Amino acid sequence: MAKQYQLFVKSGNAIRMFLINSVLFLIAGIGLTDFDQVHWFLYTIPVIYTLSALFGICPGINLWRMILKE
Repeated sequence: MAKQYQLFVKSGNAIRMFLINSVLFLIAGIGLTDFDQVHWFLYTIPVIYTLSALFGICPGINLWRMILKE
């Protein structure tokens, strides 16, 4: 019988804090570079990380859990 995976596994508090800290460092780097000089694609990662930290659902972690069969 095949193992079923939950699509939306909630992330723990440690992962949420890691994501928030990563967002703060990215935004600080973007600010030091100047917001007008940075390509628009660099803003996608802080947005995704912020949503993941707020809702506790991290698509990247869930994807790797399914690929590595954890």
